Amino acid sequence: MTSKTTYLGEHKIESVHEPSGDVFTSYIPTNDFSIREHFSPTDIFATALAQSVFAHIVVSSKDRHIDITGATCDLKKTMYFEPRRIGEIFCVFKFPHSYSQEEKGFIESTAKNCPVYLSLNDDIKKIFIFEYKD
Repeated sequence: MTSKTTYLGEHKIESVHEPSGDVFTSYIPTNDFSIREHFSPTDIFATALAQSVFAHIVVSSKDRHIDITGATCDLKKTMYFEPRRIGEIFCVFKFPHSYSQEEKGFIESTAKNCPVYLSLNDDIKKIFIFEYKD
């Protein structure tokens, strides 16, 4: 089993990663979805895209010795209505190192071929911007 998820009441949901015991918590948004005090399930879903991008770049570039330590992703998730769903994930990836044009191409291509990106419904707009130290 990958994980066990439990609704704990009072809008709190806890998930335990079975192999490691790691725990993370999300909350159901309150007040008509206008107050955002914690990660919601859809926030975690969108954030998984950025994490998957970084993981895929690190694993895929092992033989190329591309270091992305310190890279960040500023992510904005936009919800759509009727039906309520994630409609857009906007990511600005910022890399604190200089890279060759070939390395930049590899990073950008790899980002758009990570497992989460490829698993997202085509109806979700995925907008990626890449910024590099030059």
